[in-house]
Amino acid sequence: MKNFTSVYDVQQIDALVKKALAYKAAPFKDKSLGAGKRIGLLFLNPSMRTRLSTQIAAQNLGMEPIVFNVGQEGWALEFEDEAIMSGSTVEHVKDAAPIMGNYFDILAIRTFPSLKNREDDYSELYIKQFIKYAGIPVVSLESATLHPLQSLTDIITINESLNASPIPSGKKPKIVLTWAPHVKALPQCVANSFAQWVNAWGKADFVITHPEDYELHEQFTKGATITHNQDEALKDADFVYVKNWSTFNDYGKIYCNDPEWMLTNKKLAATNNAKVMHCLPVRRNVELSDEILDGPNSIVTQEASNRIWAAQAVLSEILESKK
Repeated sequence: MKNFTSVYDVQQIDALVKKALAYKAAPFKDKSLGAGKRIGLLFLNPSMRTRLSTQIAAQNLGMEPIVFNVGQEGWALEFEDEAIMSGSTVEHVKDAAPIMGNYFDILAIRTFPSLKNREDDYSELYIKQFIKYAGIPVVSLESATLHPLQSLTDIITINESLNASPIPSGKKPKIVLTWAPHVKALPQCVANSFAQWVNAWGKADFVITHPEDYELHEQFTKGATITHNQDEALKDADFVYVKNWSTFNDYGKIYCNDPEWMLTNKKLAATNNAKVMHCLPVRRNVELSDEILDGPNSIVTQEASNRIWAAQAVLSEILESKK
């Protein structure tokens, strides 16, 4: 694996999932793999689980992780080629990235969309410029359009749940991605990424449900069944992934904040006793009810804990490819 920015950087999803679960069983079995190597974790926006889990994963492999919060601790970076830097940006990525390429063996970057200009956000300029100029493997810790480490974690968690409670032979699990209300506009990256990974995995009956006007880009959702009827979507579901996202076509807007879209036990009754997932952080009693989050169907803590093993599997793949 050269870089990790989407599902298309992965040759075999099932093999990567198997590796992650092997690390969960024996976290330090490859402690010497990253000995003497460093990973730089660059954050252009805040993080908790992504930051901590990737640090732990790197340390489990013997690597030294160094965290740098770009906005708070460093110069404002310019990413546009041929920019006239007479504004607030102080250093160009083409000057900064090659130096980081000399400091580190792997560079992991978290960016965030502006939700103002769709063309700019969906160009993924920030992460592409680091790949172009750093000269070392780059791992996405979330970008403007995708969150691949989260989605790998989600597939790992679904597999783990299926191993513990298999569904009848010959039947695919039904996975539902449902939109949820939120108090502010959020990016599409987690929803895009989850759809991309579930479709690429190809082992589920996949349904996406959301209010009208909340369609995601077809490049991520193609292969899924899409409906505006949440009750219809939830029927006989085995897994329900809850996430808010803002509009794509009229970019970055909130049109509907209907509290009826919040998942409750009453709605969950139509499912096949479905496991409920969320990437966290979650707005309690806005996106998800207390009764769901604190109830037996929630696997959000298990899901978040698996972030370590997803990151560890990805980092080990990159380190092995560099041998």
